Amino acid sequence: GLLLTNHHCGYNAIADASTVTNNYLRDGFYAKTKEDEIPAPGLFVLFLIKIDDVTKQVQDSMKGLNWADWEARKPQVFANIARQATEGSGYEGRVYSMFRDNQFLLYTYQRYTDIRLVGTPPEAVGKFGGDTDNWEWPRHTGDFSMFRVYAAPDGKPADYSKNNVPLKPKAFLPISLKGVKEGDFSMIYGYPGGTNRFETSYGVKLATDVKNPAFVAMRDIRLKAMFEEMKKDEAVKLQLAGSFASLANYWKFYDGETKQLLKYNVYGTKKAQEEALATWITKNNKAEYKSLWSDYERAYAAWTPYAKHKEYLEQGVLGPTVMRLALAMEPLERALVRSGDVKKAAENASNIRAQVLKGLNRPSEQQMLWQLVKAFYEDIPQDQQPVLFYSQLKQSFGNLKDESTWRNWAASAFANSLLLDDAKWQKFATNPDAGTLQSDPLVVAAKAFRDNWAKYQPQLQAFNNSLSNLSHLYLKAYREANANKVMYPDANSSMRVSYGQVKPYRPRDAVRYDLVTTSAGLLEKYKPGDYEFDLPARQIELLKKKDFGQYADPLRKDLVIGFITTDDITGGNSGSPVINGSGHLIGLAFDGNYEALSHKINFDKDLCRTICVDIRYVLWCIDKLGGASHLIAEMQLVK
Repeated sequence: GLLLTNHHCGYNAIADASTVTNNYLRDGFYAKTKEDEIPAPGLFVLFLIKIDDVTKQVQDSMKGLNWADWEARKPQVFANIARQATEGSGYEGRVYSMFRDNQFLLYTYQRYTDIRLVGTPPEAVGKFGGDTDNWEWPRHTGDFSMFRVYAAPDGKPADYSKNNVPLKPKAFLPISLKGVKEGDFSMIYGYPGGTNRFETSYGVKLATDVKNPAFVAMRDIRLKAMFEEMKKDEAVKLQLAGSFASLANYWKFYDGETKQLLKYNVYGTKKAQEEALATWITKNNKAEYKSLWSDYERAYAAWTPYAKHKEYLEQGVLGPTVMRLALAMEPLERALVRSGDVKKAAENASNIRAQVLKGLNRPSEQQMLWQLVKAFYEDIPQDQQPVLFYSQLKQSFGNLKDESTWRNWAASAFANSLLLDDAKWQKFATNPDAGTLQSDPLVVAAKAFRDNWAKYQPQLQAFNNSLSNLSHLYLKAYREANANKVMYPDANSSMRVSYGQVKPYRPRDAVRYDLVTTSAGLLEKYKPGDYEFDLPARQIELLKKKDFGQYADPLRKDLVIGFITTDDITGGNSGSPVINGSGHLIGLAFDGNYEALSHKINFDKDLCRTICVDIRYVLWCIDKLGGASHLIAEMQLVK
């Protein structure tokens, strides 16, 4: 039942298991015995049992429905098909839509929930290079962590119990110590989260002009506020580590995606494809698709004025933890206003508050909040703003052109909010009343923006409905026009395989990137005491002595750290096994390259690369650096 995944995938579980005294995130951890393995509540493992095409079942259930009714009924139809197929089996099913509701597949899974942390390298290894190296090649990150799947004594899934035993799977991967060379076959399987390869030129333009820049700007504000506090204190760094990593990952992704979409004129490529399809529609007199492009144009024209508002709200103003906490008070407010079960609602609110405050870093939250509220005021059209909120802020704290006004507002909100004051909360929770809650400054702010957005929710719903219908028709037409072309559906978190080669690439004129990185390059990047490029002293000692053991690469006379392949992956594939032509594990996929960050929309066969940590470096970290040779003994090594 031993399982390998990425360090960044196990990050939250590692952080949750850590304390300031036993900081496994910082120092690393390997369980000496199975009794030392640490339960990881909330984690689960799904084993894929089979896949069935249920297109006919779904379509038969939807006959005669218009698109709005189709969309409304779809979740129930999916649930019914999954339930009927798995009832009484102990399995669970999920129906996935492929090609924008033009094909439907039922995936049957078996779920295991007793998952335990077995080992992790120090964060300096598992996150070496930090955000600077994220989405970049060459890369020198030991991005792995280890867990174990436990089952009941009969091998069936069971909740955590001391009586559970390690799972004996039907099959496992032998591990290759042979290494990789240019042209080697590579295959990756995993759960890519989402791509949009059939996006239209309208969607590309909205992404590059509005959506992505707004997303990046809002996350940039939040990340900088967190980073300033993380630099000051080790405990704060540990406290915010998971949230920061999660925010940073897609901050850089969408920044890079925009640049690559523009650089390679993906808009122009999509436009040419659409013109070719339009010609086919006209030539073949396909009345069903006649108004496709004019309908697309109308839908995007109606929605585009509000797209920036949505990003500034979701990624910005309502992003801070304190604002989400404020909105979590709604059930209590409803109970107070509508004479509900106030006692139960107050207890629930107290529990939510207590949980949130455990991980709350007030200085960073206060800093980001005033900057986000200020950015919304300056960048979103005035006729879309919560005018009363800003008017009252100005009246109470001064000129909105002065930075001090925003700082003072946030300081006052934090100082006076009962949500952040234990004494005030205890007094309120003992005898709650609607007026006190509704006048809380953080509740006032959160509700002002959320209620203001409600005016624009119909536009978003109308846009999503139109886009869903149009995308379905577009893919139907595209597949019909290209009936002889082999194509695969967009990623949607269902199990996929991808195959390719271990291969270098040329990102620009006169530059060639090699297919592997080594410990020599790792030592070149090493910066003692640096937040992103430090390394454990023990590692430096071992690498300088060239103590690579059986994990050395025979050709390079060095320890290979990472390698790249041409496999097609995306977010969600992190931790996926990389397998050679013999079916042996050679690495773990963990990232993509910056030159191809437009891959969700446009896969570039020449530039797209999957960045993988070499399995020999993983084993070296476990064995030589971690001293956990007993774990190596569990594995089948192929020399």
